[in-house]
Amino acid sequence: MKSNKKLGIIFMLILWIVTAWLLYPLVVLDSVDMDSAKEYFYRSAIGIAIMIILFGKTAFDLFFPQVVSKKVPLINTIFLTLYSLLIAGGVIFMVSRMIMLYINNQESTGILF
Repeated sequence: MKSNKKLGIIFMLILWIVTAWLLYPLVVLDSVDMDSAKEYFYRSAIGIAIMIILFGKTAFDLFFPQVVSKKVPLINTIFLTLYSLLIAGGVIFMVSRMIMLYINNQESTGILF
């Protein structure tokens, strides 16, 4: 049972590393080359989709705990709540960065895609 838990933790860490790599162009949006904006758009959209899935999984874990017979520890509930708020804030931040990129490009060149 412990190896399954370790595999789950490793999988989530790898998923977060991949998500961070996918969203990196949005974090450093000021230094992104506009010639490759289409690639960054699709890359960021995939990263945001992964974040939304992670948010949904966290919200499901928060509202429907897997252990029904035992009382969920308060620290677990607090951690999941803060984690879901961080993910929601990250999704909102990344979507706003994509909208800013789109608006800035519309003003300068006319068409992004």
